[in-house]
Amino acid sequence: MDKKRNTIEYLKSFYIKDYLYMALAIGIYTIGLTGFIMPNQIVSGGLAGAALLLNYATGIKVSTTILVVNFALLIVAFRPLGKKFVINTIIGAGMLTLGVRLGEMYLKPYFLANPVVHDPFIAIVLGGIFMGVALGMVYSVNGSTGGVDIIGFLVTKYFKIRISRILLLVDVLVVTSSIFVLKGYTMEKMVLGLILLPIMYQAVDVIMNGAKQAIQVIILSKKYEEIATHINTELKRGCTVVDGTGWYTKNPQKVIIVFARRGEGTTIFRLVNSIDPDAFVTRTNVEAVYGKGFEKFS
Repeated sequence: MDKKRNTIEYLKSFYIKDYLYMALAIGIYTIGLTGFIMPNQIVSGGLAGAALLLNYATGIKVSTTILVVNFALLIVAFRPLGKKFVINTIIGAGMLTLGVRLGEMYLKPYFLANPVVHDPFIAIVLGGIFMGVALGMVYSVNGSTGGVDIIGFLVTKYFKIRISRILLLVDVLVVTSSIFVLKGYTMEKMVLGLILLPIMYQAVDVIMNGAKQAIQVIILSKKYEEIATHINTELKRGCTVVDGTGWYTKNPQKVIIVFARRGEGTTIFRLVNSIDPDAFVTRTNVEAVYGKGFEKFS
């Protein structure tokens, strides 16, 4: 019983950290949206983009639309997606609604009166980076801000469609519809909205995968002991030596397996080449490695 209680407390500590991390992310997202995108009247993708469309057309607050739509979607999603997903989304969507509301009240007027940049293109680049980084932070702790995420999960639950395709399709439809929905909305602004999307996607990818990307190097060499020792002492990396068999020659073969950061790949190749130019080496990209010397379990 005590062991179970300790495990629960251990997991709760992660949840608290995750929610604090999400709160920081929402703050960053709010700066990008209300500080750079809204003052230039650019439409982004997803629910935020649809809320921006409605705001530019009718004056309804972006935060109000986000709140109402998420509330409706969560009612629909409660049974098929489960309690845990809905609770996490309520927290994330609640933070987003509050953050955007505060941004509309204080940040947007400030940035309109004191624009950081005067070029709309620079504004969407900065806004896209801020918003993409924030979303990447949220996704990295299995969080959700609701909106199109809910629709995507609902569709993929019943149809064999990749969620990334759904999100991309919705984003493009929202942005392109701006030129038809908003009176006087220029083609230039619509194009800026389309450019904003890949900037956000790239920022999300960098946050979720870029910092964690590693490589797996497999080395076949008769001088495996010397190579393994140098990897340990010079690179301060652990390695594993396993037994293998060259099936063509039927000879026993030692195989060195190394996990390292991407930037260490060249150093490993040079080290192997200096010891055994005839060694056989392969390199494979690994999305993430968790454990001592790499990422922490979180």
